[in-house]
Amino acid sequence: MTLRKPPLREAHAERGAKFTEFGGWDMPVEFDSIRAEHTAVREAAGTFDVSHMGEIEVAGPDATTLMQRLTTNDVTALSPGDAQYAAIVREDGVMLDDTVVYRLPDEERGGSTVPAYLFIPNAGHDAEMHERWVDHRDRWDLDCEVRNVTEDWAMFAVQGPEAPGLVADAVDEGGPDVLDLSKFSATFAPLAGAECWVARTGYTGEDGFEVLCPWESAGEVWDLFAAGTTPCGLGARDTLRIEQGFLLSGQDFHPEDEPRTPYEADIGFVVDLDTDFVGRDALAEQREAGVEETFVGIELLDRGVPRHGYDVTDEDGHVVGTVTSGTMSPSLDKPIALGYLPTDLTDPGTEVTVVVRGQRKRAKVARVPFE
Repeated sequence: MTLRKPPLREAHAERGAKFTEFGGWDMPVEFDSIRAEHTAVREAAGTFDVSHMGEIEVAGPDATTLMQRLTTNDVTALSPGDAQYAAIVREDGVMLDDTVVYRLPDEERGGSTVPAYLFIPNAGHDAEMHERWVDHRDRWDLDCEVRNVTEDWAMFAVQGPEAPGLVADAVDEGGPDVLDLSKFSATFAPLAGAECWVARTGYTGEDGFEVLCPWESAGEVWDLFAAGTTPCGLGARDTLRIEQGFLLSGQDFHPEDEPRTPYEADIGFVVDLDTDFVGRDALAEQREAGVEETFVGIELLDRGVPRHGYDVTDEDGHVVGTVTSGTMSPSLDKPIALGYLPTDLTDPGTEVTVVVRGQRKRAKVARVPFE
């Protein structure tokens, strides 16, 4: 299968980046070192090329209805420029993906204005989600347009304590002051002469922005941040999000390999049961009954690095769970992991073991973000 390439793939290669396949894309995994890039984001600022993320636009008289029925959060709470985190679930409540939904400025159509949205599927999910939205729109006879614009937009994440000022300084003269944006809000702003969607969102636990710019303007916009930030790959993005306890679609949950609901994945806050969405009834039943397992942090107390797929056992050696994500934390200099455990084993401090290369390593349940 031919891998999809971000617009700056060759420029990253010239910079010395190493690449990996992720979600069907050929993406930089590191430029200098994962640890150095991770530290830059925690202490200063780093820029990630995340153009592998999907972009789907939905606009029309019934756009709000369609978005409300296919995501778990309350889309009607959004005004233009607002954003929210949400899950996309099947009828049985199992997550297909998680996403950020943006309310765009209203569009002009036939002399009137209609609502417009942008949502961000994870890497490799854009075609699937576009098809899902179109199928349900047609099934429900709704009036709206659904556009897969993934390869119209490049996407960069500028993250770290120094990132907000750097992005604000990069906005062209006469553009808005993006420092006025609160978290989970966004606006259009000119950067390097291109109209960009600038959102105060991210996946690192640090302050910063995610910037969507036209595909053909990717080089000029990237260069705005190159001098003041460290270029970062997906390796550091992974270690940063694990430290925060953030989910990775396809690894911490997967509809076949790791079928989980938002309540099991500990993101029940994105479920609004007062709205009518696909999977709502199943999730209402689960909330009433409670979950048997939930997503937790795990800290190793012995030497070793927990990896995806490693067994978690109780004090008697019985397998009680599996590591879904794990790493040696660059910030904390200790091995940490994420995974699902029975609810009676999820109190912080509960002792468990992780089987690392056939050896049981002492571990404990930990709060996330890890400390």
